[in-house]
Amino acid sequence: MDHESFEPLGRWELDRGPQQLAYDAWWHLGYDTMITSEWGTPETFENGLVPEVLLGSKYGRRIHFWDLIKRRHLQEIDLGEEHQLVFELRPAHDPTKAYGFVNCVMSLKDFSSSIWIWYRDGSKWAVQKIISIPAEPADPDNLPSLIKGFKAVPPFVTDIDLSVDDRFLYVACWGTGDLQQYDVSDPFNPKLTGKLRIGGIISRADHPTVKNGGLNGGPQMVEVSRDGRRVYFTNSLYGAVDRQIYPDGIKGWMVKLDAKPEGGIAFDPKFFVEWPEGYRPHQIRLQGGDCSSDSYCYP
Repeated sequence: MDHESFEPLGRWELDRGPQQLAYDAWWHLGYDTMITSEWGTPETFENGLVPEVLLGSKYGRRIHFWDLIKRRHLQEIDLGEEHQLVFELRPAHDPTKAYGFVNCVMSLKDFSSSIWIWYRDGSKWAVQKIISIPAEPADPDNLPSLIKGFKAVPPFVTDIDLSVDDRFLYVACWGTGDLQQYDVSDPFNPKLTGKLRIGGIISRADHPTVKNGGLNGGPQMVEVSRDGRRVYFTNSLYGAVDRQIYPDGIKGWMVKLDAKPEGGIAFDPKFFVEWPEGYRPHQIRLQGGDCSSDSYCYP
């Protein structure tokens, strides 16, 4: 795309190899590498998730590695048939490090969500599951039709965000309502350092300023300030999917958490922003930069 007129110039990839589905894209500039993840084709999500596609393991389950300069596909890694919806890519901000994190929304085996690390292994790229977040048993009568048969609330990890210093990974569980903080100083051995719940399919957990027991949606798009002290998130994923998972309709809100330098998170009791009726908040960008906008920060 032309960077001034925004007119399409053509297809980026010169050789796409086996890549068919797509979602997120990020890069390791120092390694001349781009990484892409997978969701599905528009007809499989624009009217909501399609049960037959989900249970048939036909949504995305792979990540792809590309030569960023030559614009050619290099390598494909399949996370396995049970893993569905491979979403957000969060590479290390340190440009000398060749690793990053990606979330998988659901396992068809046990309805858990998972976080994986990709990394250089010799001359190739490799992946490893480092976090598994289990589903929570629930009465099917209280579940939306799409997941009644699961008899459980899947975490539905739909977003993750990595602090600029590459120390803390934030994990949004849109189904259960949890926002989790992990210390990933050792990226292969994450440690849970904070956890809060708000909204959720079953729990409908309150915010300190809202005491009606009726918040729906859950932590979804997450953003972290450059200094790592402020964490913001919103509660809407995608219009058609919102209606499937929260059929009574999502009422939009955004919250802020205070994060301690040593780990730990708490709600800011003075920050709860409700959206006007009919509108749902999604992506967050902070003035002057944030952990997603700032691709790389040299040490």
